[in-house]
Amino acid sequence: MARTGLPDDVGLHYRRGVLLAVERVAALRHVELFSHTPGRVLAGLAHALEEVDFAAGDALMTMGAREDWLFVLIDGEVEVVREDRWIRVGPGGVVGEMGVLDPHPRSATVTALTQVRALRLRKPAFDEALRLSPEIGRGVIVELVRRLRETHEPRPAP
Repeated sequence: MARTGLPDDVGLHYRRGVLLAVERVAALRHVELFSHTPGRVLAGLAHALEEVDFAAGDALMTMGAREDWLFVLIDGEVEVVREDRWIRVGPGGVVGEMGVLDPHPRSATVTALTQVRALRLRKPAFDEALRLSPEIGRGVIVELVRRLRETHEPRPAP
């Protein structure tokens, strides 16, 4: 395993360019949200994912925006900031999962702390995967419960 928490070989093609479908599946297998999802469903998801790169300081999501996607972080680190708390999320983490479940405005701003490569999953593809594999629902519940229990550090003073 690389320091990212993803298999050592996942980052190889990242440095060269676009991830192959098999590398996307390997990355998804190491994300709690998709850990119980059958390979055939992950393979379908792999083709629906969009690779997105962000420079340090770029906003991946802005509080109040209405968006219907989530990001799986492949490389880099982001900060998730709400008015009352903040957390850092790194490779293998997911941000924006509520956006594929609930059409309400974003509840936090997510900003790249370093250069970030992420896989974007839009709601229609997520809904289709959930239809084909209800196990994803379990992953979503586990992730949301983990986030509720997670200790958040107080937001730093400006």
